[in-house]
Amino acid sequence: MSIFCYAQRLLNPFRGVINVIRHQSAEAVTMDGVHWDIYVANESLRVGLKGKSQISDIRYGSWSEKAGLKRGPIYPSDDFKRMEVQGQIVYEYLREHHRDVPFSFADSYELWLLDEQQQPLALIHSALSLDETRAEVSTQWRAGFAAEEGFRSEAAGAGNGAVRLGNYINSRARGWQWIERNMAGGGTGLPGGKGGEAGRVYEASLFPVRFLFRDRHEAPHGQLVADYLKWQAPWLLLLDTLSDEARRELEIHARMRAADMVRQHRLYPDVVDPAQLKAALVEMVLREKQTATKDKPNPDMSPFYIEISPAGGEYT
Repeated sequence: MSIFCYAQRLLNPFRGVINVIRHQSAEAVTMDGVHWDIYVANESLRVGLKGKSQISDIRYGSWSEKAGLKRGPIYPSDDFKRMEVQGQIVYEYLREHHRDVPFSFADSYELWLLDEQQQPLALIHSALSLDETRAEVSTQWRAGFAAEEGFRSEAAGAGNGAVRLGNYINSRARGWQWIERNMAGGGTGLPGGKGGEAGRVYEASLFPVRFLFRDRHEAPHGQLVADYLKWQAPWLLLLDTLSDEARRELEIHARMRAADMVRQHRLYPDVVDPAQLKAALVEMVLREKQTATKDKPNPDMSPFYIEISPAGGEYT
């Protein structure tokens, strides 16, 4: 039985990782290590088609250890019966191995913006295979919609920090290139980029571990980048290339974003300072208790007031 377990980063912007259990055309995926979605696909639809084609996934079901399996729709067809078998294999493996996360990253093909020296400036995409690098993708770096709403930095002045950062990074880009990373942390340039050289060997030190260098930008952009990376801490802790010192620093910043830290923590490859995570977990428990108390109707309140103010008569 061929079961492939791997992790892949969600990029441009970087907002976490997915962990995947795959067997043929069926896969189970999770973004938090707790809730899993299982999908199957009809690979027979590709038979006779030339080139790369996209086929739709069918939801086999969703699963968590607490809630069990919730099945998706069942279709009466021979094709679906075949897909059912693959989905069942993934489901059975998931039940036995769901605690094995996080899996190793398999997206070793990376698309980088290049700076004036044709060196890596910012990571914008990754891929599992060489074929995927041939797909058409955007080469504009993005801080993301969540950052536009929630990221703040004094270095941005009166403007939106995420927008200013995106404009700055893209203004510095002089090209882009797909690079195949190696186990030592370096990489080799692939053909077909803009401004990069196919076959060029990149040393590991040329790649920013957090996907942007903090200390290679003049003021005020250096502070803007540094503040953004602090804001990204709950997601950056998902990376398996951090030193203990870097991880400890990020854990402190992630602690200030308790909800995001708790949501991701089961997929952290390591925890250097457990006290930071424990504090975040306790905070979220207290928050949930406060919310439950606030939302509980007051039995002494008349039904009329409960209806117009479900929070127990507290006007907002």
